[in-house]
Amino acid sequence: MAASDSDDSLYPIAVLIDELRNEDVQLRLNSIKKLSTIALALGVERTRSELIPFLTDTIYDEDEVLLALAEQLGNFTPLVGGQEHVHCLLPPLESLATVEETVVRDKAVESLRKIAGDHSSADLEAHFVPLVKRLAQGDWFTSRTSACGLFSVPYPRVSSTVKAELRTNFRNLCGDDTPMVRRAAAGKMGEFAKVLELEYLKSDLIPLWTNLASDEQVQNDSVRLLAVEACVSIASILPPEDLETLVMPTLKNAAEDKSWRVRYMVADKFTELQMAVGPEITKKELVPAFQGLLKDCEAEVRAAAANKVKEFCENLPEDIREATIMTSILPCVKWSFSLQDLVSDANQHVKSALASVIMGLSPILGKDNTVEHLLPLFLLMLKDECAEVRLNIISNLDCVNQVIGIHQLSQSLLPAIVELAEDTKWRVRLAIIEYMPLLAGQLGVEFFDEKLNSLCMSWLVDHVYAIREAATNNLKKLVEKFGAEWAQSTILPKVVGMAQDPNYLHRMTTLFCINVLADVCGNETTMKVLLPVVVKLAADAVPNVRFNVAKTIQKIGSQFDATTINNQCKPCLEKLQSDQDYDVKYYAQEAMSVLCDAA
Repeated sequence: MAASDSDDSLYPIAVLIDELRNEDVQLRLNSIKKLSTIALALGVERTRSELIPFLTDTIYDEDEVLLALAEQLGNFTPLVGGQEHVHCLLPPLESLATVEETVVRDKAVESLRKIAGDHSSADLEAHFVPLVKRLAQGDWFTSRTSACGLFSVPYPRVSSTVKAELRTNFRNLCGDDTPMVRRAAAGKMGEFAKVLELEYLKSDLIPLWTNLASDEQVQNDSVRLLAVEACVSIASILPPEDLETLVMPTLKNAAEDKSWRVRYMVADKFTELQMAVGPEITKKELVPAFQGLLKDCEAEVRAAAANKVKEFCENLPEDIREATIMTSILPCVKWSFSLQDLVSDANQHVKSALASVIMGLSPILGKDNTVEHLLPLFLLMLKDECAEVRLNIISNLDCVNQVIGIHQLSQSLLPAIVELAEDTKWRVRLAIIEYMPLLAGQLGVEFFDEKLNSLCMSWLVDHVYAIREAATNNLKKLVEKFGAEWAQSTILPKVVGMAQDPNYLHRMTTLFCINVLADVCGNETTMKVLLPVVVKLAADAVPNVRFNVAKTIQKIGSQFDATTINNQCKPCLEKLQSDQDYDVKYYAQEAMSVLCDAA
């Protein structure tokens, strides 16, 4: 019996060994994902003494298997006996942190950071810190890049002597010969800065950061780029009196870096930097730097800066906000739109980014400045050939409406919108139709009925099918926004009237409108107002109209009760089933089949 118990206890590890040696990668992967179950079956002692050593010795597999293993080990603390024994998980994770595949190393580092919190301070010094030092001093760059992500975890909980050793090792990594290691150090510098004492931040880390931010190795702007990210953390920690001497010279150099990617990162992080350095330095140093980014020679940099215009202006000190926007920011925005003859695809992104935020300047600048300086820009953007630019302006009209009022808005911007809606190019008209529900929501039902309703109805009889189709969908969205009562009084009379139009295309448009409006107008309106129109068109002289009647009944028939279907829909379809035209008969039979199935 004892021998049998022994065999049972060996079974989980034996199965694991067999599965991990199997040629099928999926089987090995599934086995790794069941590690916690196997560990529970083995118990904490055998997990520590057998399972973990076995895993440490067999870390040679496909990347997806190693990735799963690295993830599993991060949750193993209770399975090895808790805090007292968590250090036994370090050897396999250390091996995983040195493999060639980046995602495996990153997951191993993530798990190491996770289990570091389960170590006591004594165990951190005895087991975790030596691991960090071994990785930091490894022969292969893979181990040294992994080490960069581990310094900030043990640092706050170890003795001053060990802290000094950690700082020394991090310093060595920042000056490593391999660019990938310096890049990893630059990427983790911000989080390390947050746990360092201010004294060592100023004496040790900032000189390292300055060197990384000016890393001149060929094709290694990525090191300088990541150093910009660290700048936000460093600037938020330092007292104001140190910022100007320790941070700003490096930041200004980054804003003028020869690599557009570094300048892009500065632009992307600009408002975070603005909040970190405070109002005084913003006034003195950041406003000129922001102007430079808005006028950068690379469109990607200008677009990143343009996205930050509104937020940057909102965060300016109140005493200089309006004057700074008027004298420093708006001229740069206008400059971006003066490149009309040089428009390129990239430049469209700049204008689109500006269009998405510039309306937000209205509440900051007030009515007079908006009317005088912003409205001309809005008009220019509304006529831009890029659809996204026009959409971004129309999407944010409510910002301007709140400042200058609907009367001023209608006098200035609406003529431009109407002009575009009647453009000779059908694609321009189509773009305006797509914006109309959005515009209607911005302007309100009364203003819409007065100024834009007739325009929407005129699109239903456009000579281009795509416009007529878009116009019918537009009506549905407008009814969803303004309600069924509005539809009955404003839209439906005009739609029903089109059923008498001499042009058969317009009569077909009536049916298309009924198809989409039936869903939003409600069953009663559909039955009393729309269905009679459909039934009447069944006698139309044009076959295309008649077979669309059959398709419409099929589409809206599910909304009616049995009485309506039997008394109105089926007789109409029976008549169409005996039609001379083959297509009319086909669609009538199909519609009848659907109605009978539904009944």
